[in-house]
Amino acid sequence: WEWGEDDQFDEIERHTQWGLDLMEKYVKFVKERTEIEQAYAKQLRNLVKKYLPKRNTREDPESKFCQYQAFLQVVKELNDFAGQREVVAENLTTRICVELSKHAQELKQERKSHFQEGRRAQQQLENCFKQLENSKRKFERDCREAEKAMLVAEKLDQDLNATKADVEKAKQQANLRSHMAEESKNEYASFLQKFNRDQSQFYFLEMPQIFNKLQEMDERRTVQLKEGYGIFSETEQQVMPIIGKCLDGMKAAADSVNEKNDSQVLIELHKSGFERPGDVDFEDFSQPINRTSSDSSLGTPRGTLDGRLDPRLLGKNKGKRWLFSKKNKPVITEDFSHLPPEQRRKKLQQKIEERNRELQKEIDQRDALNKMKDVYQKTPQMGDPASLEPKISETLSNIEKLRLEIQKYESWLAEAESRMLSNRPDNTLRYSREMSPYQDALNQPIYTEFDEDFEEDLASPIGTCVAMYQFEGSSEGTISMTEGEELSLMEEDKGDGWTRVRRSKGGEGYVPTSYLRVTLN
Repeated sequence: WEWGEDDQFDEIERHTQWGLDLMEKYVKFVKERTEIEQAYAKQLRNLVKKYLPKRNTREDPESKFCQYQAFLQVVKELNDFAGQREVVAENLTTRICVELSKHAQELKQERKSHFQEGRRAQQQLENCFKQLENSKRKFERDCREAEKAMLVAEKLDQDLNATKADVEKAKQQANLRSHMAEESKNEYASFLQKFNRDQSQFYFLEMPQIFNKLQEMDERRTVQLKEGYGIFSETEQQVMPIIGKCLDGMKAAADSVNEKNDSQVLIELHKSGFERPGDVDFEDFSQPINRTSSDSSLGTPRGTLDGRLDPRLLGKNKGKRWLFSKKNKPVITEDFSHLPPEQRRKKLQQKIEERNRELQKEIDQRDALNKMKDVYQKTPQMGDPASLEPKISETLSNIEKLRLEIQKYESWLAEAESRMLSNRPDNTLRYSREMSPYQDALNQPIYTEFDEDFEEDLASPIGTCVAMYQFEGSSEGTISMTEGEELSLMEEDKGDGWTRVRRSKGGEGYVPTSYLRVTLN
């Protein structure tokens, strides 16, 4: 069934306008949806920014707890989730709002052209009908005039008083009017034939073609609107896999929390390495009264012959309990000798690592300045090599200063480790990392020492990770990975955005940290 077979011009005009209005209404609806998505994504971004640490947390003790790492992972996954809401808003804007608005403008012009064509055809038919009406009235008027002239001629012909000239004149007038009436009749018949032909062409050819064009245009608009309805849901479906990965990452972060590991971490962070204090000796103030008591009796205190407690022992016991006291805080020293043995060793190792990182930065800067100096020497128009000398000298001075500091901290570290070993009753006895720090604490210092195969442990994975996205490792030191690939975590991100991993098929290198979902052992 086609519109051209049985439809009205005005009804089609109203319907096509309603269709365009509906398309514009849908575009407006999608625009408001995108504004909601954008505002939602912006609020999520702000929430993430509020709760993510402002600086690198690897230096903070809290970062060692898996519950805190899981929290940061949840926040980061929410950031990726917010990015997908932005993708939805962008796709809705480009694929629906922009496209349908463009189609709507084109359809408006096409519709206008079709209706202009239809109105021209209507106007031509109306003009043809007016010509027919005019020729019909003229024919009718000429017939009356011819009949009237004929009656006048007959009356004069029968009048005896009329002259022959008057009669001839009347007959000529009647013949003229009769001839004019005949011409009007032919003209009327010609216009009638033309009008019928134009009217038939208008109703059976021109308007049906215009109506069918409008029908094709409206159906095309309907298809475009239908596709827009589909894109509305498809856009959401396209991001569902990535959103699912974000939610899976949050779930994995929750599953990675291990209360026992965090308890062990707390112990490792804050154990002192001191022996636990022994029993407090009994002070017998009745000694002057019971002088006959044996020195080996229960009332005889350990320490001096006269029964008084050796103040040196008392001071020793007080020293053992210093960690429970808030008074007499130790003076902070540069070599951290004020700290317990294990904490001192960790602090010194931390300082050495910090200085090594600073040293590497200065070395990299020195190499960059030397390369720039070589370029200036080969190409003087690019710059003056002498202008780099002060910066190079400053960098060399910093390098020498950092090396001396590293040597200083390394000597203190060696001293601390040797002192810890010398304080142990059995130098060959070693504690495993999993052993409780309070086991045999009455006789042994509370600390953990690394096994002799420490260098081999460095090459062991410290966790696992899954690639959330594909990465092509094209630069030196990087490694390629595919989406969903499981990798071994060899070294955490040190703040530069790169993490060292090992592939199961072999090969080791760096990949972007933001592309990974990490689970530490």
